[in-house]
Amino acid sequence: MTVRVRLAPSPTGNLHIGTARTAVFNWLFARHHGGTFVLRVEDTDLERSRPEYTQNILDGLTWLGLTWDEGPFFQSERLDLYRQAIQTLLDRGLAYRCYTSSEELDQLRERQKARNEAPRYDNRHRDLTAEQEQAFIAEGRQPVIRFKIDDRRVITWTDLVRGTVTWKASDLGGDMVIARAASGDAIGQPLYNLAVVVDDIDMKISHVIRGEDHIANTAKQILLYEALGATVPEFAHTPLILNSEGRKLSKRDGVTSVAEFQAMGYTAEALANYMTLLGWSSPDSTQEVFTLTEAAKVFGFERVNRAGAKFDWDKLNWLNGQYLHRMPSDRLLDLLMPRWAAAGYEFDPQGDRPWLEPLAALLATAMIRLDEAATVAKLFFETPLTYDEAATAHLQQEGIAPILEATIAAIAATEGELDSEAAGAIVKDVVKTSGAKKGLVMRTLRAALMGAMQGPEMVPSWLVLHRRGVDGDRLTAALALAQG
Repeated sequence: MTVRVRLAPSPTGNLHIGTARTAVFNWLFARHHGGTFVLRVEDTDLERSRPEYTQNILDGLTWLGLTWDEGPFFQSERLDLYRQAIQTLLDRGLAYRCYTSSEELDQLRERQKARNEAPRYDNRHRDLTAEQEQAFIAEGRQPVIRFKIDDRRVITWTDLVRGTVTWKASDLGGDMVIARAASGDAIGQPLYNLAVVVDDIDMKISHVIRGEDHIANTAKQILLYEALGATVPEFAHTPLILNSEGRKLSKRDGVTSVAEFQAMGYTAEALANYMTLLGWSSPDSTQEVFTLTEAAKVFGFERVNRAGAKFDWDKLNWLNGQYLHRMPSDRLLDLLMPRWAAAGYEFDPQGDRPWLEPLAALLATAMIRLDEAATVAKLFFETPLTYDEAATAHLQQEGIAPILEATIAAIAATEGELDSEAAGAIVKDVVKTSGAKKGLVMRTLRAALMGAMQGPEMVPSWLVLHRRGVDGDRLTAALALAQG
């Protein structure tokens, strides 16, 4: 079988983490089988669909690395295809025009509610005579189109995640509306379940991979596949993403869109990696950090859990830290510079790379998320440097001025580029010249160069500041403070 899967987001909001996880599973399955990943935008909800949401979805998928092979296709451009299918169902007697008014439907639901019955349409207009139809038309009623559902049917399919799933047609709420109201013989706006099936048939989709909240839709859609004479695809209903309390993750839980995760400073690789683990486990239980391509080689639904997947912020943060720590400094710098610029730090993106790249490498292990970039880098951009209380107290101690004087002199006497070896030689020389212990010299250098007694590694930080050309100024300022 040629594997063809599809992601079919609705552009009524930004790309949700749940939709993105569905995209991940579709992409992994397609790549594992050498198949095709189709992107289809289900924009038939004309009132709520927005072009900016469509763009957000496309941008989010691209950022995550979930490239599609075909599409994007837009349902709004395929309405004639849906209407042809609806007309086919009407011609075959498998669908009909229903003239029940909204008031009559409300009354029906109220009666069912009073009897503690589940809401369902009673199929009252399934077998109208021509005279009855003409009477309703004369009243000015605009009919919806309903698909006939045989309540005696039992719909069964073998789900790739859940095994055998059985659904009684009598639990589907009566004959299903497949097109909105329209006057006369016109066919109104086609609805979701009908459009989805027609698209899947036309695009030769072999596997439908989506969240478990679509299971009831699957039962309805199987009936439509059969009515249209098509082969029913295989289905895989993945577990929902849950919050810490075990409920479906929603906007009430705060961050839910991919764009929000991106803004918070998560990398695309870490978020994609984490979503892969939301409901699926690698055959190698010890491996948790892997690329999408690596995961695709071993992905299969036999290792997808049926139970909901709880969203674990600590796990995501850990993964993101792993990616930042391992990232090449030139690529990390490209991610950091926009955040430094937004913080108001001044630098030349090209001319200052000789000291910015070592800075990125130095700070890689100091960050969990990219939104920490401005804070951890502040001391390297600050001019003049601000000394905290502990650094100020240290620099004002007796005997500190000679250490700083010896350091300034040693730097001036150093020939060639200042590197780790040369910095070590300077420290040895200062210890010898000032008579101070090495620990005190190192603490003094940290206070003078970084304005704090704690922070990134001392020598690599010094080298970055030297490449920037500000270590001399900072030592001189610290000496003035030490001399009172």
